[in-house]
Amino acid sequence: MIKNIKDNVWVGFGIGIFLPGMLLSIVWFIMHQIAYLAKADLLLIGCIAVNALLLKYFFKVNKENTGRGVLGATFIWGMLFFFYKISQS
Repeated sequence: MIKNIKDNVWVGFGIGIFLPGMLLSIVWFIMHQIAYLAKADLLLIGCIAVNALLLKYFFKVNKENTGRGVLGATFIWGMLFFFYKISQS
């Protein structure tokens, strides 16, 4: 199924935004339901790190443009996490 994805930067960007966003929303909900995990920001970084696995896979199957889109989305998620941490202090 993943091999049928077009080699397009915008497709990779969409995948790179959607998948971590979905994981982040689940983790965010769990963090606010379980008090012990309220300060576990490493879980958020783990959700963003999923893009590294996607990036490695897309470069392995020679879909470099899709990988570049995922890389761009990863930078955006990283900046959002940075601003989140700045706003907490």
